[in-house]
Amino acid sequence: MKRARFFLGFSILLTALAFVLACPAAAEESCEPPADLKPVLQKAFPNKRVVGLPDLDKDDLELWEKDHGKSCPGFVQVDFYGDAKPTWAIVLFGADSKSVNGITAVLVLAHKPDTDWKIKTVETTSGIPVVWKEKPGTYTGLYKEKTIHASHPVIIFCGYNSWAILYAWTGASIAKTWLSD
Repeated sequence: MKRARFFLGFSILLTALAFVLACPAAAEESCEPPADLKPVLQKAFPNKRVVGLPDLDKDDLELWEKDHGKSCPGFVQVDFYGDAKPTWAIVLFGADSKSVNGITAVLVLAHKPDTDWKIKTVETTSGIPVVWKEKPGTYTGLYKEKTIHASHPVIIFCGYNSWAILYAWTGASIAKTWLSD
């Protein structure tokens, strides 16, 4: 009888451990691009990778988690063009000897309107910024003369405690306004 209880308890422990190890996404969302997008990004940006939670410094991580939880800070799916086709806003970063702090980051839009991914570099900066999406709406920038009326979700590209830029699709081009500087 003792032996049966021991094996039952041990089995439950192993099952619980296997569940915890098999479900790391419950703690942190993956920053892995879709399988067919990953090689396209690697070819276009061979020395860069997607910004993840471990890449943020302590203060930036606290700010990110306060508003976005454990979601990936460098990768967000967004219907930016309003065509319901797969579209991702991605922050890639990597070492760059030409950068002031040795790190260059790039905001990229990956859009798949048909069978192939189209990659567009939107912005390049130093440091490790983050990206997220916001709902369609009217956004007034830091400089009041720049108001954007977005009919589709927008992208916020942010270097915490420094700057934030909003990007929206106008139907013909990408509009940009500074939210903080």
